[in-house]
Order: sequence, then C-alpha cells, then structure tokens
Amino acid sequence: MLKSLRWKIPLIVAVVLGSTWLAYPLNEKIALGLDLQGGMHLVLEVQADKAVEASLERIADDIKRAIQDEDIEVESVSAHLEGSRIRVTLADAVDAAQVDKILKGYPYLKKGEVAESGAELTFNLDKSEVQRIEENAVHQGLETIRNRVDQFGVTEPTIQVQGKRRILVQLPGVKDPERAVNLIGKTARLEFKLVDDQRSVQDALAGNLPEGDEILHQRQVDKETGESSKQPFLLKRRTILTGETLTNAEVRFDSEFGQPYVAIAFNSVGAMVFHQTTKENVGKRLAIILDNNVYSAPVIQDEIAGGRAQITGHFTTDEAHDLAIVLRAGALPAPVVILENRTVGPSLGRDSIEKGVFSAIIACVLLFSFIIVYYRLSGLVAVLALVLNVILLMGSLAYFKASLTLPGIAGIILTVGMAIDANVLIYERIREELRIGKTVRAAVEAGYDKAFTTILDSNITTLIAAVVLFQFGTGPIKGFAITLCIGLVASMFTAVFACRVIFDLALGRKKLDRLSI
Repeated sequence: MLKSLRWKIPLIVAVVLGSTWLAYPLNEKIALGLDLQGGMHLVLEVQADKAVEASLERIADDIKRAIQDEDIEVESVSAHLEGSRIRVTLADAVDAAQVDKILKGYPYLKKGEVAESGAELTFNLDKSEVQRIEENAVHQGLETIRNRVDQFGVTEPTIQVQGKRRILVQLPGVKDPERAVNLIGKTARLEFKLVDDQRSVQDALAGNLPEGDEILHQRQVDKETGESSKQPFLLKRRTILTGETLTNAEVRFDSEFGQPYVAIAFNSVGAMVFHQTTKENVGKRLAIILDNNVYSAPVIQDEIAGGRAQITGHFTTDEAHDLAIVLRAGALPAPVVILENRTVGPSLGRDSIEKGVFSAIIACVLLFSFIIVYYRLSGLVAVLALVLNVILLMGSLAYFKASLTLPGIAGIILTVGMAIDANVLIYERIREELRIGKTVRAAVEAGYDKAFTTILDSNITTLIAAVVLFQFGTGPIKGFAITLCIGLVASMFTAVFACRVIFDLALGRKKLDRLSI
C-alpha cells in the first residue's frame, strides 16, 4: 500500500499545484461571460438571396464572355433572382445550338424556356446549387465576422450559427456597442471604378443616365457644424478591382497633417491590374468605393507600380482602424440584417456575480456542515476533497480559456453536490462493512471497491447528458455543460482517488481499531 502512495501523493500534489498556478489570479485567468460582466448580444440574419443574386451576375458575366470569345453576337445576358434564372438574348437564332454547347460547361445550369424566335434562351440555376450558395454565404459570413471580432480584441466572444440564416454574436465587456455593430454589420465590399468625367453628372441625375454608367455618392461631414452631405459621382459600372485581391490593409498617418489613412497592398494579380489601369488612365479619376459609398476619387497623376494604394476619407483614428480590420478580414458574402441588439449593463453583471457567489457560498457551507456533523473526521476528508474539486475546476476553466457564466456557476454548485453524493455512497458502504464486523482496513477497501461501480455509472450517464447539452445547446446551456463536464471528471479524481489516498495514508501509518465515520 505504502509503495503505491509513492506515486499517488506526488501526482495529487502536482495536479493541485498545477491547477492553482493555472487559475491564479482568478480574475485575470478566467473570463466572465456576457451575463456576468455585461456586453452585447446580437442576432444577425444573412441575406443569402443577395449571395445568390451576386453569383448569378458573375455567372452571367462569365457566360457573356464565353459566348463572345466564340465570335457569337449576343445582345444581352441578364441575371434574374426570381426563379434563379439567366436569360441569354442572341442577335441571331442560328447561334442558339452553339450557345447550348457552351452552356454544357456549366453543369449547375438547366435549360429552361426558349422564345418563339429561338433567339432568347433561359437557363435555371439548379436548386441544389442555390442551397449550396446560401449555406456558404452563412458559413463564410460566420468566419468573416469571427475574423473581424478577433482583430477587434474582444475576449471570449461567442459566434455561432442559429438556424439556417442567423448568426448569434455575444461580445462580453464591449465598451463601445455602436462601433462594434458598425464593424460587424459592414459588408465591406471594396471596389475600384473609373469616374466618367466625359459626361455630366447633373444630366445623369436628371434621368439621362448613360449606358454602362451608375451614380454613387460620397458622404461628407462638416467638422465645424457636424452636418453631412452627399456628393454624387458618375462612375463606369465596370469594376476594375475588388477587395478580393488585397493582401494587407493597415493604418498610417500622413506626414503633413498627421491625418490617418488606410494603406492597402494587392496580390500579384491585383498589382498587375492596378498598374495597367493607372498606366492607361493618367489624368483620369479612380474612385475607391466601399459598400457603394465613394470614399475618395483621386486623379491618377502617373502610373502606379508595386501594388500599393491608399484610402483617404477624413477618418478618425478609430474609423481608420475599423476600416483596416474589415478589409483584412474580407467582405461578407452577403449583407446582414440585425434582428436583435441587446446590451447587458455592468451593474446587472455585478449583481449576478454577487448573487451567484453568495448562493455558492451558502450551498458549500450547508454541505460542509452536514458532511462534517454526520461523518465526523471522515466528513472533514470529504470537505478537503471538495476544496480540491473546486481548485481543479477553476484550473481547468483557465486552461481551456472557458468563460464563466451564471449557468456555469450553477454547474459548479451541482458538481459540488454530486461530489458529496459520491463520498456519501462510499461512506455508507464503509459503514455497512464495519457493521458486519470487518476491520477498518478491510471495510475501507470494500467500501471503495463496491461504491466505485455505482459512482462511475452515475457520473458517466450524467457526463453523456452534459456532452449532448454542450454539442447541441447554445449560449448559457453550453456554459452549464462545460462546468458540469469538468466538474464530473474532477469529482471522480478527488472523491475516489484523492480521498482513498488520505485513508490509505492514515491506515498505513498505524493500525486503527475505530474509524471516525
């Protein structure tokens, strides 16, 4: 027995010291959840139909180029969200058969209606492809939002899919909710387009919009009065570059006035296109657009090589940092709508902490008092095991970087109760063995051996339920499940292993005729 204690005691000491080191100081190592320290609770809905519409437009552009590459005259290739269809209008119906062959390279398109003239063909996007695009929009949106939040610097955020199109975002400890909402909800589609200075923007506003052009605005704010205005720009509809070609975006300050701007860098393809565009359009203006808002439209003074540019727009430092974050994280594949926006105040968090801690203390005092009065010195051993249990639990939470929530505190209290229950089962077995006349050593060994199976079965069934809660639950349910899972494993270690070592240590030193139980 004493030989086995040579490795058991160092193991217990190492586990306890390791857990203490991981958890200390508690307020720095364990993050508090949204319900305890306050923060933001957002429910976003991804407008997945916009992703389908964007995909249809890209496919339509690809088809148009593929048809023109075959020297077939095509009047138009248009995308229609209703019915998820693409309509191809040819100049001559004779070319319809050849277009059919070209469209066979798009297996997710099915041939639909054909006009009587034969010059107009309709192709429908397969339903499975529509579903795939919508699902990808939600999951890509989730990853993009997670990247933005990570760069924003929120500790232990909760970001997960709810249902088919919704994303739950919980940000504990956020001090500036409005800034966080703007950062998360911004689609951040970056585009570069040439300004059409050959035509009048006023004529276009009056209704004479030239073909291939569009009108976008630049929002300007008067720093003295705070009033905002919109300046219209007549732009070429064709997008020269998008944010997909960016490799980096960072905040810098100009040397003359110290104003922040966002410096961007393109990949090799983007750098080549940007260089070619600036080379061919010296003297013209190139608009930098984010989510259909013109940020700046500088004149191209000379060709720009090296794949670098800058975005200016009278930013504050925070605005420039947030713009750099969303550009680095990438654009959302589809816009998101905020369905629910709740802010939990810190006073509610403090109140929850105080009540949770108070209830935990009351529960522990009652349990400790009962176990010591009823089981005497053996009860004191059980109390020591409970203290070790809590230390292991806190150390494990710190190691896994789990947030402590109010349901998590409830899980800790339940774990303490189950750990006591394990000790009660063992002690009652020991009492039964002592009543039939066994020695103290034999009674302790038999008590632990007979109770072990019952304790293991009970904990495993509860652990299975906790794992299911963690896998399929959300928010507070996960917090409860995490502490319950960790607590169950810790209680097996303390109640069955650590307590047994204490009894073996006491019995190994001297022969006991009586046991205080």
